[in-house]
Amino acid sequence: MTPVPAPAAGASGRPAPGGKLGAAAVNQASIWNIANLLTMFRLALVPAFVALMLADGGYDPAWRSVAWAAFAVAMITDLFDGHLARTYNLVTDFGKIADPIADKAIMGAALICLSALGDLPWWVTTVILGRELGITLLRFLVIRYGVIPASRGGKLKTLTQGTAVGMYVLALTGPLATLRFWVMAVAVVLTVVTGLDYVKQAIVLRRQGLAERRAAAGSGEEPAS
Repeated sequence: MTPVPAPAAGASGRPAPGGKLGAAAVNQASIWNIANLLTMFRLALVPAFVALMLADGGYDPAWRSVAWAAFAVAMITDLFDGHLARTYNLVTDFGKIADPIADKAIMGAALICLSALGDLPWWVTTVILGRELGITLLRFLVIRYGVIPASRGGKLKTLTQGTAVGMYVLALTGPLATLRFWVMAVAVVLTVVTGLDYVKQAIVLRRQGLAERRAAAGSGEEPAS
């Protein structure tokens, strides 16, 4: 009878460092990694930003400048946490959920504060937040058929939105106040256009997924999950 080889072990009889336990430890990123800490920091900035925006009635230029600084920091950390997670294999279930929540929380807080203070029409806030929530829900609805990738237009929309909202947070006057109006107009147009594009992608993705399932059912094969 051929003897069954024993699993690799160290001198003490314990599993070698390169065994399954070691591999699992390497492949499983800690929730307390730098990418998640940046996301948590961004979430913590939301109530601080709201307090700064509404301080002294919400119209003090000094407090609005500090609020703008908090908003800018949140936008900058948004650029870094996702990049760090992907580059250094720090992707976690917490990060997948918390990162988009943090993104929408700071943007939603800024838009709602600006509309409540009368600086931005409510319909603009409704269009932007409605689009963001709608596309997020749409992504979840079609996830069984595939993932809708972020487009260049979507990234440009995010950059334009952040720039426009940041300009509205500052107490600008004169030509700069006129400029921010047009930057926000571009942001709204990109918000609507990219939203419609994502809807189109979702419809195509669903049709392709259903066609593949029907083809697999007809051939007697299990459809790919």
